[in-house]
Amino acid sequence: MSSNWPHLDLPHPPGRRPVIGDLLTVRPPRPLQNLLLAGEGLGPIFEIRLARQKMVFVQDTALARELCDESRFEKKLPPGLVALRESAGDGLFTAYSDEPSWSLAHDLLRPAFTKEAMRRYHDVMNAVCDELITYWDAQDGPVDVSPALTKMTLETIGRTSFSTTFDSFASAQEHPFVTAMVQSLRRGQRRGALAALPGGSLLLRRGAKAFEQHRAYVATTLDGIVRSRIADADSSTSDLLGLMLHSAHEQSGERLDPVNIRFQINTFLVAGHETTSGALSFALHFMTRDPAVLARAQAEVDAVLGSDPTAVPAYEQVAKLRYVRRCLDEALRLWPTAPAFTRGPRTSTVLGGRYPMRSDDWATVLIPAVHRDPQVWGEAAETYDPDHFLPARVRARPAHTYFPFGVGERACIGRQFALHEAVLVLARLLHRYDMTPDPDYELEVSERLTLMPVAFRLGLSRRTPGGGEASPAVEPEPEVAEAGRAGCPVAHSA
Repeated sequence: MSSNWPHLDLPHPPGRRPVIGDLLTVRPPRPLQNLLLAGEGLGPIFEIRLARQKMVFVQDTALARELCDESRFEKKLPPGLVALRESAGDGLFTAYSDEPSWSLAHDLLRPAFTKEAMRRYHDVMNAVCDELITYWDAQDGPVDVSPALTKMTLETIGRTSFSTTFDSFASAQEHPFVTAMVQSLRRGQRRGALAALPGGSLLLRRGAKAFEQHRAYVATTLDGIVRSRIADADSSTSDLLGLMLHSAHEQSGERLDPVNIRFQINTFLVAGHETTSGALSFALHFMTRDPAVLARAQAEVDAVLGSDPTAVPAYEQVAKLRYVRRCLDEALRLWPTAPAFTRGPRTSTVLGGRYPMRSDDWATVLIPAVHRDPQVWGEAAETYDPDHFLPARVRARPAHTYFPFGVGERACIGRQFALHEAVLVLARLLHRYDMTPDPDYELEVSERLTLMPVAFRLGLSRRTPGGGEASPAVEPEPEVAEAGRAGCPVAHSA
């Protein structure tokens, strides 16, 4: 991608170096967190330079809300996402908005996320959560939370979407497909960062052979799943893969080609498991650090599911767990697992009344910064408080101030899937266990493909039947969909 905003100089952090620019400021392995620190005090919009590449970032609510205006702005692919196309092709996440494959896939896959479809997925989600609980019941000592939750969410997306199991709980090791998938996509991210640097192509030669092996393994595995389903005349037509293989666009009659189907499978595997396991991990971290929040959440779960800690929630019960949902929403406010989205104008315009943008310009919204704006979230904006999502507070907030699932027409198509799974799993874990955090643990956030707590462990003790009592403080609340109200159902925009 060519230079961005060449006509305008914007505030930038100190320490810019010749040739490499701000590379040391946003150095790996935590470039996003370093970027958030570097942006403090720079105002609503700032720039960094990586050699020849200029990148513009927005950390102001008013500008972010304006960028959400679909009549003026659309999703753009920053260099990192352009580089990911090397592995992810024109899947929903990495497709350009004007690529026919995006609109075709989006239209064909909508039925996979209807209420009827969610009812089908519910039993699978419970079954995979059973495996997680069995796995944790067998652990001796504190459990390492994030890796186990990642196994669970991978199994859930594999079984519900492609009728495929990775047998994640059969081994302590990560499945080789997951390793290959993550490593090939990491290479894409690294390529995006290095492309602008002098000598970047030489640096990319290191690991190129391993990357090709990883990419080939992923492609071969996914193509094998597709071929197997095509050969099986009795295979399911109701999951994502079935829809992609057997559906034609109702108006044009077009179908997805096999290579694009592979890219879509890859996209859903990544977007459907890492973001959700990260959200669950952050929620458990914050909830277990606040005894009052944890007690209230457990009381709500006990009131809905009853006194038996082995109870399995019915589909309709998940929607009744509104305080648990607020706990999840608040975790995603502080640490959205896909922490940015990039927008650019459809035609030349002026952002915020003072920043001219041409059609090939783009700006990346730093969601954690916008989600912590005290003018929107109050003086406790940096504090974990599920009551930020009380219905009255949600209604009082302006639209487009909370967007953990991206924005606009490119918002995450699987948002309802992720939310249903996450609330269900949180409820079952809270009902099953009393949880004890390590008092010395300080939150450490890794930046893999998404954000994830690392080295986060919990001590678990089995709850006994009848051990929980409903709290009178837990009262039914009207359901309020903040993301829907904002029109913004994770840089994970489809």
